[in-house]
Amino acid sequence: MKTALSRILVILIAAAVQIFIQYSVVTWLKDKLTWIEAFLHLLAVIITLSIIKNSRHLSMDISWIILINVIPLVGTALYLFLGADLFISRTYRSIREMTEEAGRYYTQDEEVMRQAEEVTPDKIGQFRYISSYAGYPVYKNTGFEYYGLGETGFPVMIEELKKAKKFIFLEYFIIEEGYMWDSILAILEQKVKEGVEVRVMYDDFGSFFLLPGTYYRDLEAKGIKCIPFNRISLVLNIILNHRDHRKIMVIDGKVAFSGGINLADEYINRITRFGKWKDNVIKVTGEAVWSYTVMFLTHWNALRKEDRTFLSYRCEAETGEDDGFIAPYGDTPLDNENCAQNIYTNIINEANEYCYICTPYLIIDTEMINALILCAKRGVDIRIITPGIPDKKMVFAITRSYYEELIKGGVKIFQYDPGFVHAKVMVSDDEVATVGTVNLDYRSLYLHFENGAYLYGSKKIATVKNDLISMMEEGHELTLAECENGPVTEFLLSVLRLFAPLM
Repeated sequence: MKTALSRILVILIAAAVQIFIQYSVVTWLKDKLTWIEAFLHLLAVIITLSIIKNSRHLSMDISWIILINVIPLVGTALYLFLGADLFISRTYRSIREMTEEAGRYYTQDEEVMRQAEEVTPDKIGQFRYISSYAGYPVYKNTGFEYYGLGETGFPVMIEELKKAKKFIFLEYFIIEEGYMWDSILAILEQKVKEGVEVRVMYDDFGSFFLLPGTYYRDLEAKGIKCIPFNRISLVLNIILNHRDHRKIMVIDGKVAFSGGINLADEYINRITRFGKWKDNVIKVTGEAVWSYTVMFLTHWNALRKEDRTFLSYRCEAETGEDDGFIAPYGDTPLDNENCAQNIYTNIINEANEYCYICTPYLIIDTEMINALILCAKRGVDIRIITPGIPDKKMVFAITRSYYEELIKGGVKIFQYDPGFVHAKVMVSDDEVATVGTVNLDYRSLYLHFENGAYLYGSKKIATVKNDLISMMEEGHELTLAECENGPVTEFLLSVLRLFAPLM
């Protein structure tokens, strides 16, 4: 912890110095030359018009517009550092280039698409979107298991890790030393001795306070290849704002794990911080594992180019009974395709009987608000499950600020009373579900690297539905009276919501 605090102190000082220098120079020039002040105001107008013209989600970018025009010097400086797409980061460029290059490994079996259209003509549009525009193949589902708690999925992960013969890939937002990670690490060390290739990638910001800044060197010394994704730098730039929020474990190309859990003890309720931690794990087998393999290798080779081809990691898939369709997908903030949000929106728009949603954070734009309310107005039983005990009080307050409008629009809000919900799940009409890492908030939908699995027509979707029903039974449906605030609180929440995209 002391190492992390000293590291963050250095970074904060460096950032403050950069902003102070820029502010001081511009202020000095402003005092000397009147036309420079006019230029700054003109620049603010130009940036504002550029944001409006190029914005894909104006409700998110409005925060920058207000900041730039109210405080031109500070707002413009922060925007150029953290909000503008200037392609000034080598990491930024490398990820974009590798993502484009990796596209050739995602090949769609047209026979699968033909069968999908026969089975589900009313949902084929979603399949076409995922395959043709998002760029992720749709597979025949030959096996997945859903575990409604981290502690039930974790033992399965351990058993599969012990079976590894060729390679193990791990990509997680958070790794923290403790029972969970120590158990995994012991297996990884043993597997390295057996000749298994092991690669680990964790987000440097996600694990900032949990691991020493040089932890990756400790793993390398054990024979485990390791990359801290997008290391926090002393230089402010936009790429610092884009974090790797994915959770991916691939073993021998035959089995993959994902879901909400990170590799830390609170995710399996070994420690208690916010009541009962409600999370999930999804285990995928069959051909669909290849998409998780490619997702991992894409990020790995963007930061450490070492694979001439990904095909050496494509293994013969385990086969099982055909049970619907599955499409693992990723989402990146570095392109113009908001894959996760579009998949979520399509599920909501296509729901006929019910749509149940589970998310730890609910910070959404008008587009999503309107989709949810319109769904309810069509007579669909639409419900959202959120935490009863928050992990971040300010974010929780912003989340609750949406309840009143949604409830008045016919959306039912359920609070999970035993503790904190970290699962990110959507299920609809007993035939569609998605399980992954994507929260219903600005960061997940627009700023982070994410992943999920779109599921259709499987008998096991019932386990996803039953899990969400059990959460609602453990909690309670919120009334409008519980969500109303006084005028002062409403004003403060309005301000917080205005700048929520920047948090």
